[in-house]
Amino acid sequence: QVPLVESGGGSVQSGGSLRLSCAISEFLRDRLCMAWFRQAPGKEREGVGIIISSGNAAKTNVADSVKGRFTISRDNAKNTLYLDMNMLRPEDTSMYYCATRNGWECDWNLRNYAYWGQGTQVTVSP
Repeated sequence: QVPLVESGGGSVQSGGSLRLSCAISEFLRDRLCMAWFRQAPGKEREGVGIIISSGNAAKTNVADSVKGRFTISRDNAKNTLYLDMNMLRPEDTSMYYCATRNGWECDWNLRNYAYWGQGTQVTVSP
């Protein structure tokens, strides 16, 4: 079973919107921390948003570069992680990955994330 499967990427013009989804496999559904990372060609992978869930409560954080434009959320009933992206800019062009980790913490260090999806491409034209 593929642990995480992203979808929803595509090509949009600057100022447009996209919603990325990440289907979470059954054996990972109890992981507390989920995250979105992105990687542009020639650049290091960087964190975009993190969410830590406990019961019906959740805490989120997004990178400064996307604050006010991107929102991370999770629907536990659907085993799905989302990234709503608005006011997209050409510099948001990247491959976007969802990831999860073991344990109680939630951070930006990608080395702590043991499970990754295959990625979905987002391209924003000027």
